[in-house]
Amino acid sequence: MTKASPRIILVTGASRGIGRAAALQLAREGNLVIATARSKAALEKLDDEIRAAGSEAVLVPMDIKDTKGIETLAAVIAEKFGRLDGLVANAGVLGSVGPVESTGPRSFEETIATNLTANFNLIRTLSPLLNRSEAPRAVFVSSSVARKPRAFWGPYQASKAGLEALVLGWADENENLKIRVNLFNPGATRTAMRAEAMPGEDPMILPPAEDVAAELIKLVGPEETRSGALVDYRDLASARTH
Repeated sequence: MTKASPRIILVTGASRGIGRAAALQLAREGNLVIATARSKAALEKLDDEIRAAGSEAVLVPMDIKDTKGIETLAAVIAEKFGRLDGLVANAGVLGSVGPVESTGPRSFEETIATNLTANFNLIRTLSPLLNRSEAPRAVFVSSSVARKPRAFWGPYQASKAGLEALVLGWADENENLKIRVNLFNPGATRTAMRAEAMPGEDPMILPPAEDVAAELIKLVGPEETRSGALVDYRDLASARTH
């Protein structure tokens, strides 16, 4: 009996936090991970851990805002692998936290470009590759502020609200195809981004990125049947304790 080929999973924002934990766990489970992030050095550290675990990864240092870079990445995946089995769209930036009127245009545009436009370009360029998979799966990381906006989070929550609308629409368009597309809300997690947003918070009261990533990666597994769902980590954690 021939050994099944590994699933090919692209993880964006794989250099730190939830994305890094997701990439490492996916690799340890035998998937071939394509890891993207801006920091080449951080990706190389991730690669060292993946190799130490007996797996391998493809490293792609790039800025997710680079539209041509995403198009090139899709072309390389098509040439090298011919398909993509899973997408973990995790890359994101916090942007400016403060009154909307004090947010600079450049900061606002960068937040939208990273958290929304880049994901549109991933959908646009990777859909043909995902549809070549026997069990294509995609998950996009959102936030509770997308649906419950709060003061001072203007650019970030606008980008995540747009992302949710985009992703849920895409899921609906593909309801009769094999692809399963979902959203994942990690909630407050022990990451550098959370520390930046809430500097006075005790990080030890928050779940570590590894625990959150363990639930996130289930959404790119071939056994996932939901599509168009918003999966909330807090709900999952609560269900386990009751």
